[in-house]
Amino acid sequence: MTQSLFVTKRDGRREALDLDKIHRVITWAAEGLSNVSVSQVELKSHIQFYDGIKSEDIHETIIKAAADLISKDCPDYQYLAARLAVFHLRKKAYGQFEPPHLYDQVVKMVEAKRYDQHILADYSRDELEQMNSFIDHSRDLNFSYAAVKQLEGKYLVQNRVSGEIYESAQFLYMLVAACLFATYPKSTRLTYVRRFYDACSLFKLSLPTPIMSGVRTPTRQFSSCVLIECGDSLDSINATSSAIVKYVSQRAGIGINAGRIRALGSPIRNGEAFHTGCIPFYKHFQTAVKSCSQGGVRGGAATLFYPLWHLEVESLLVLKNNRGVEENRVRHLDYGVQFNRLMYTRLIKDDYITLFSPSDVPGLYDAFFEDQEKFEELYVKYEADTSIRKKRLKALELFTLFMQERASTGRIYLQNVDHCNTHSPFNPKLAPVRQSNLCLEIALPTKPMNDVNDPEGEIALCTLSAFNLGAIENLNELEELAELAVRSLDSLLDYQDYPIPAAFHASISRRTLGVGVINYAYYLAKNGVKYSDGSANGLTHRTFEAIQYYLLKASNKLAQEFGACPKFNETTYAQGILPIDSYKKDLDKVCSEPLLLDWEQLRKDILNHGLRNSTLSALMPSETSSQISNATNGIEPPRGHISVKASKDGILKQVVPEYERLKNQYELLWDIPNNTGYISLVAIMQKFIDQTISANTNYDPNKFDGGKVPMKLLLQDLLSAYKLGVKTMYYHNTRDGASDIQEDIKPEVEDDGCAGGACKI
Repeated sequence: MTQSLFVTKRDGRREALDLDKIHRVITWAAEGLSNVSVSQVELKSHIQFYDGIKSEDIHETIIKAAADLISKDCPDYQYLAARLAVFHLRKKAYGQFEPPHLYDQVVKMVEAKRYDQHILADYSRDELEQMNSFIDHSRDLNFSYAAVKQLEGKYLVQNRVSGEIYESAQFLYMLVAACLFATYPKSTRLTYVRRFYDACSLFKLSLPTPIMSGVRTPTRQFSSCVLIECGDSLDSINATSSAIVKYVSQRAGIGINAGRIRALGSPIRNGEAFHTGCIPFYKHFQTAVKSCSQGGVRGGAATLFYPLWHLEVESLLVLKNNRGVEENRVRHLDYGVQFNRLMYTRLIKDDYITLFSPSDVPGLYDAFFEDQEKFEELYVKYEADTSIRKKRLKALELFTLFMQERASTGRIYLQNVDHCNTHSPFNPKLAPVRQSNLCLEIALPTKPMNDVNDPEGEIALCTLSAFNLGAIENLNELEELAELAVRSLDSLLDYQDYPIPAAFHASISRRTLGVGVINYAYYLAKNGVKYSDGSANGLTHRTFEAIQYYLLKASNKLAQEFGACPKFNETTYAQGILPIDSYKKDLDKVCSEPLLLDWEQLRKDILNHGLRNSTLSALMPSETSSQISNATNGIEPPRGHISVKASKDGILKQVVPEYERLKNQYELLWDIPNNTGYISLVAIMQKFIDQTISANTNYDPNKFDGGKVPMKLLLQDLLSAYKLGVKTMYYHNTRDGASDIQEDIKPEVEDDGCAGGACKI
């Protein structure tokens, strides 16, 4: 490399390439890191330089050179690359490495209409100067490379057309905290702001995509999950479609319950016409979901729910199938098929399942969710009624079709509606749960709308965050983090806007939250236990007991300050029923760990003062948002010690936490022999979690004769999950033959779930 190369500066000037300056920056980025070579990064960079190269392209070349060196043997390159990326990001945002004062940043950004003007209205200059003293910009250097690229791509305030970035991460964390606690008394709010800022910027609390990208901006819709129920009328279908468009455009993942829509050939207007059935309306919903982009943050996505006993179920189960023609497929939605005890009983007994149009069997659809005994009574009665249109199928045939489609697409999901109502924070007689959401971790009451201003309709929203289990050394730490999570999310409910009255009324009256976890795989590894052999059962029981206990305690404390949520009377908590009372007792044979916390005193406190929030917990995928904390996804085992994900910024490699120390402790996904241990752990979590869990099933065909997973095993796993009280099942993952070793791993398509992406947090 000679010194004859010239650099083109931003203003068009040319000057000689300064290799010493580059060396100083890379040396700074490498400080304190092990097994990284400054000279190797320089060498990989130099061979890509050319005469006239732009200064910005030099930065990008150096960053990419460092990122390409990330490996299991040298994981610290992910931090070297991250520091170089932070340096470049700040230069782009501020024209220098040192960030401006918080007050100056806020004034500039409010004037540019990129920050919400209320920040300056709610906080004095003196308070903003105090907040500036709380900020530790050196925490930017704790991010991994994948985290910085996700921040750049999704979370930092920017012009998504020009690519200009206007802030760095610590301003994000501080201003989210400031916005969420703005209404607290001046005497206490800065204390909460500082505590919340520290919890998030030190990665103890993880925030979902809508909060990280949206709070502090003028757009005020931050719920990750939106549940919309459709009635069996054109007015309701159109209102549902309108609601979908509004919420997709504002960063939300959608759950659609379309189970009430009558079947093909049903009479309309007393026989004046035949109904066109479900598929045309599902297509209508698909168009609504895909009609809006989400500002470069996430694409529109939805999961649509219907019961297994719907008369059109054979056609509905194959809607994602690649075979068939466009007229009989709706491939760009995902589907949640709803089961209950009677369906499983018919399978076990090798009996028949009878299919009906919901419009032909009065009371059956509502009883499906509200009362299992009544459902069975009505179902048998309607089976015997020869005047009702119906179809009978062998239960095994129907379950097999479901499992075949689930296995082939990976995205036909399952909801056990009886567990969602019997082990529920809601009284099913008053507020039945009739659907879940995009990522199958939310279980909230909904009601159809007849128009978008219908005061009787109910759109359920859930606002999410997560505890980083990898950052917790003692379960007692959860008490402080639970208080911060509950207070901040509860404040968010009053802070955000509601484009539809049905969402506003439901949110303010129920005040539903969903706090989950990330980094569970790392948590198991550092505690020396595994998914597959039962060794993690006790730890998991103790951990999730503490999570739910402290969340309930925090919400009870809030209720004492601000009052219980208006519809607290519609919860089972109001009856003194806690999650520890209503779980499936079959679980005790799997885990007999005793309860360690004072649930009886908590029960008394809840009966005396109520809860501020109808729900408090949900375990979401957190696919993208977990990357920000350099954490493993949600509760999932990693596929490899290095995950490789394709994003719009290219290939991002991320090494599991503490790889060098714990590499032999991690249990990788395809090393787990079967789903038994994982399902047991999910059931242990579900004992305490008051909503539900994004839980996956995983199969390696190479472990079976002929390279095919036996249907018997698929059905056994389904039955085991039901028996242990699991409410929902999310992805069905099949190993596709690609190597899982770091350099050869097939990049995974980025999927945020609901809160960090779809429901991703």
